[in-house]
Amino acid sequence: MGNSQSHAGQRFSSRFLPEEQAEIDRLFDALSSEGLGSSTSPRSFSLQALKRHVGEALPAEMVTRLFEAVRRVDGTGKSKGPSERVSREQFTVSMSHLLKGNAEEKSLVVLKMISATGGPVEAREVRKFTEDLVGSVAHVLNYRQKLRGWTQKQAPGAPSRVQVLAAQLCSEMKLQDGEKLVGPQRLDCDRTTVEDWVFRAPHVATFLSVVIHHGFPLLRSSLDLAPLLPEREVEQEREFASVLDVLSVIYINSQLPRTQRHHWRLLFSSELHGRSFAQLCGRIVHGGPCVLLLEDHDGHVFGGFASCSWEVKPQFQGDDRCFLFSISPSMAVYTCTGYNDHYMYLNQGQQTIPNGLGMGGQHNYFGLWIDVDFGKGHSKAKPRCTTYNSPQLSAQEDFRFEKMEVWAVGDASVTQLAKNSKSILDVDPAAQALLEVSGRVRHSEGLRQVPDDQ
Repeated sequence: MGNSQSHAGQRFSSRFLPEEQAEIDRLFDALSSEGLGSSTSPRSFSLQALKRHVGEALPAEMVTRLFEAVRRVDGTGKSKGPSERVSREQFTVSMSHLLKGNAEEKSLVVLKMISATGGPVEAREVRKFTEDLVGSVAHVLNYRQKLRGWTQKQAPGAPSRVQVLAAQLCSEMKLQDGEKLVGPQRLDCDRTTVEDWVFRAPHVATFLSVVIHHGFPLLRSSLDLAPLLPEREVEQEREFASVLDVLSVIYINSQLPRTQRHHWRLLFSSELHGRSFAQLCGRIVHGGPCVLLLEDHDGHVFGGFASCSWEVKPQFQGDDRCFLFSISPSMAVYTCTGYNDHYMYLNQGQQTIPNGLGMGGQHNYFGLWIDVDFGKGHSKAKPRCTTYNSPQLSAQEDFRFEKMEVWAVGDASVTQLAKNSKSILDVDPAAQALLEVSGRVRHSEGLRQVPDDQ
């Protein structure tokens, strides 16, 4: 039996590079340095040792969950008898499952973190585990100063973003009868159910990796945070409090094309640039793919992803990569149905068709609409938006708002960077004079980005 376990331990160790295994061994040696009082006893560590090592990097509840799961795993990946300490083999196998394993192996540890008994659990236990996991990610990123420019700011009186994101993740769990996780019912939450959940909701495994990498800390160099949490860029480092917090950014970012997840650049904010539709247009036209979002007067936060640059024209634009989303009071993403191609719409200065910015639906009945009379909009969906299958996103069908933001995502192209420079008509007076003599007007003048004098 001992040889079998030893071979199993070696198999899991082989998943790590030599330098990675050396780091795992160093951490185990540090945790187990207190020993058992006998030099011949196998080295192991206690919960208290792990808590002392982690310190304030992780909430105590998450440290306890991890320890309880690790101490009940052996070299074969099966349940192990009660033990008050963690052996080297248990530690290596658990780290292999969590950091290098497939959904089946990760689910083994997750199930043990949810329930100490291994039997049927209540829905509230799954929700509590998920809230602890989500909260631990926000906590450790803040503690390690890895927020990449974002904040954990919570609006007074609003539902906790930890609870909101946890609820979204729990909604991905499908029970054996196909029902979703709701109510206080007891669940036959076996390994198959958890494995399916880990597969459906990749954030669960990703969040566990963040907790291990930055909480213990362990193998931090092997985790690239950029695809999870984009770098936040605001012009001239101006003071600006986004309606987004770190968790809502992580959620939206995970829905974007992979090439556009590492960097967000602020194009427009009603707080910084004024409550002006002309300013909005001037700052987002030809700005590349972007995320726009609003907070209405009732505290609902929602928006959409535009997969390509906005253009002012009387036709619909965009493609099927666009989507609408909700952040508060619930988190959800609504993708294209294929019913029509009314993905994006931006128009100004027309008398016979609507003037404003819209996504989904149809004229005067958009899934998301920002009126040219800035500060007014609507979200009409009875029962759903035809383009995105989204419900009403705002608290009221016709809503008012004060806060609006637009973030360019991914790297800016040469064209987008050149947008901030002067027009050829500004630097070539002869070209400007020729245009005026011909009787033509400079249509782009009204949409030109207004430079800041500050």
